[in-house]
Amino acid sequence: MLPTVDFCFKELMQNPKVRKGFISALLNLSPDEVEDTVLLPTLLPRDSADDKQGIMDVRVLLKNGTQMNMEMQVKYFEYWDERALFYLSKMFDSQIHKGESYEKLQKCIHVSILDFIHFPNDKECYRRIHFRDDKTSHLYSDKMELQILELKKLPSDVKTSQDVLTWMKFFSGKSRKEFQNMAKTNEYLDEAYNTLLNLSADEKKRLEYEAREKALKDYNTQISSAEKRGLKAGEESGLRRGKELGIQEARQVFKLYMQGKSPEEIADLCDISIDKVKQILE
Repeated sequence: MLPTVDFCFKELMQNPKVRKGFISALLNLSPDEVEDTVLLPTLLPRDSADDKQGIMDVRVLLKNGTQMNMEMQVKYFEYWDERALFYLSKMFDSQIHKGESYEKLQKCIHVSILDFIHFPNDKECYRRIHFRDDKTSHLYSDKMELQILELKKLPSDVKTSQDVLTWMKFFSGKSRKEFQNMAKTNEYLDEAYNTLLNLSADEKKRLEYEAREKALKDYNTQISSAEKRGLKAGEESGLRRGKELGIQEARQVFKLYMQGKSPEEIADLCDISIDKVKQILE
């Protein structure tokens, strides 16, 4: 089983020791400093029937009251930033009820583990994001935090003492040999590897995993087919922009446009000409 399949990732996080090892890496703490963690319901409450339902992958409560939501996402998601903010806000909001003091609100962290490139304009594979003053860059509040792990950007030869990158390498593993080598790194990755072995040996779990893996492959096939049909239609009508500029580049242009960026800003951020930006948007 591969950890990038969300079913497998969620099963891994059911193991308290694996969960402790990964969380300590995310918090940049020694595992000994991370006390027992508790899995919370992943279905977020709604204030009314019209509210959008939120279902998290893994939601964890730490001893100090901090909550973490960890999401594994394999397929490209156009509005991932908005989705992450929605889940983070819902998690933060759900801590208090009518009549309770804001003092009760504890820190919430949303962790995005992405098996696609989300920020194409740099090589950073791991980032932590907070609210900061635009002018001074001083931290406004640490009560809400985003962490984004881009597995596709991870260097092939990870030479760092950052444990979080070691976990990213484990999640990116594709073969038994890779997992075996990572298991030698520390006892928590060893526990994760043995959990993978046990999951793979469980017939019921394997069937669930294969069903989820098939759904992901079917989705990717449908997207690829749709893109090919779109390119063909574009060629037939004389619009070859998608093929010339590349699907990824076009996606980034549309994403920035939906975020309210001007064509000039998009051209600068994507390092392409303003004419190309206008071609895509047309």
